[in-house]
Amino acid sequence: MVVNGEHVRAYWPGTVHGTFAEFDVDSADPDDAFTTWQTACARSRAVVDATESLDSTVQWGEEIFTLRYVLTHLIEEYARHNGHADLLRERIDGATGE
Repeated sequence: MVVNGEHVRAYWPGTVHGTFAEFDVDSADPDDAFTTWQTACARSRAVVDATESLDSTVQWGEEIFTLRYVLTHLIEEYARHNGHADLLRERIDGATGE
């Protein structure tokens, strides 16, 4: 997604327009992944802070979205993936949350 005309490379190969990188758990480095995530969050916050309005538009391929839509979608995605992580944790330790 391009918000302010910046050029950002994908963090992992194969993560462009509908393709996905392999999920390689055996060689994954959690600390490296967490650092990458923190860096991406900081960059995203800076981009949002530099944008004039949540009604500013961004382009993804041929589609146009408002920044408000993008941020709302990210919140939904975080919630969904946090739910997945909770299900995995429950399968591992058998404890359930409230």
